[in-house]
Amino acid sequence: MYHKVLKNNKKILSVAPMMDWTDRWCRSFHRILSQEALLYTEMVVADAILHGDRDRHLSIPVGQQPVALQLGGSDPVKLAEAAKIAADYGYDEINLNVGCPSDRVQSGIFGACLMKSPKLVAQCVDAMKQVVDMPVTVKCRLGVDDQDIEIALDALADACLDQGVDAIWVHARKAWLDGLSPKENRDIPPLDYDRVYRLKQRLGDVFIGINGGIGNLAEADTHLKHVDGVMMGRVAYHQPAVLCQVDHQIYGAPAMPEDLHGAVRKMYPIIEQHLEAGGRLHQITRHMIGLFHGAPGARRYRQILSTEAVKPNAGIEVVEAALAVMIAEQQRIHDKAELFVPA
Repeated sequence: MYHKVLKNNKKILSVAPMMDWTDRWCRSFHRILSQEALLYTEMVVADAILHGDRDRHLSIPVGQQPVALQLGGSDPVKLAEAAKIAADYGYDEINLNVGCPSDRVQSGIFGACLMKSPKLVAQCVDAMKQVVDMPVTVKCRLGVDDQDIEIALDALADACLDQGVDAIWVHARKAWLDGLSPKENRDIPPLDYDRVYRLKQRLGDVFIGINGGIGNLAEADTHLKHVDGVMMGRVAYHQPAVLCQVDHQIYGAPAMPEDLHGAVRKMYPIIEQHLEAGGRLHQITRHMIGLFHGAPGARRYRQILSTEAVKPNAGIEVVEAALAVMIAEQQRIHDKAELFVPA
């Protein structure tokens, strides 16, 4: 994927891996909004694949690709085995998490703390490259704690490149493992986009992607003048309508009218299948709550999905009721505007 992108001088926009958020239902919704964006799974620990329910962790709904699997771990043997298993599920990329600062990750000696062990990260990359025929990438931070970000980021990148890593995605902040919570680590360490730009300038044809605090597609376009890929996180999740313009603005597809109501209804077959299998409505609709962010009626839409979808036996009628609020509000605004049209 990355070699082809570079060869064709194309760029990538992706939706970041986010724990407890980018599950299969979230990705299905995002794929309806954008046919081109690269979607990431939430991080899956290698041990969960080796010893847990593989289908639950790895199965990809039909039509959801391109999808990248983010793996967590620090044992090259386990990561290689997990990657090999995942390859049979149809992923387009294996990504190693070298950026998550959570306590759970630190206790397992992987995630952001691996910034301190670039040689081990490189061994993990090499082990996975040996067993899969797809891109193997790394997502990292600028550094951790008191590391010098000029030295730490270069050390990690160079070690991974020596083992053939296909791309490096950089969250443009340090992670403070001692003193900040995971939530604080997403906001408090200052962003340093220029450091990522310098990495790209130094490495030339190597694919470098940037992540962290990117709030809209105009900002994404600015970054893409300096790097090869942009990864959007919380904005894409909380305001998913931004993804409707990705195919046109980033990938050059023909402009299409935004149809958020239609996007909701395209989820109905997925919801019905999930409910028939014994699932709950809110497991899917929680990812759709922010779709109409900022639009008249959005508060009531969110309220209906938040309060009604969690109830036992809640079904499509709840989503229809929420959607009806938006349609009625849109009609009200249209009718009001017509009253002021000069004769």
